Amino acid sequence: MLMRKEIIATESAPKAIGPYSQGVAAGGFVFFSGQIPLDPATGEIKGEVAEQAEQVMENIAAVLDAAGLGFGNVVKTTIFLTRMGDFSVVNEIYGRRFPQEPPARSTVEVKGLPRGALLEIEVVAFRG
Repeated sequence: MLMRKEIIATESAPKAIGPYSQGVAAGGFVFFSGQIPLDPATGEIKGEVAEQAEQVMENIAAVLDAAGLGFGNVVKTTIFLTRMGDFSVVNEIYGRRFPQEPPARSTVEVKGLPRGALLEIEVVAFRG
């Protein structure tokens, strides 16, 4: 039996800047591409890590909403940071979206991210 997939897309989050989808639903899960802090209206990245983290979380909220989901549906996240020293700032902003039953998470430091972003976060959500 061939599993069907559904592409998730919204104008409320940054458009894909490469050959990928904002999200793909397969089975009971939705896999979302990593969000960097691009402002969907301007395509710009502004501010330091706190402002960038807020924008990333807004972008994630938009793609989740496009799939009919919210942060409560998120089961796994991966955070990519260009400076592990920013962990506590990002963690505080991230944590506000998951006040109860937070998802599983990995956080890794990377050498660089697209467009000079300081962080990127990808999520997997369950909608089964």
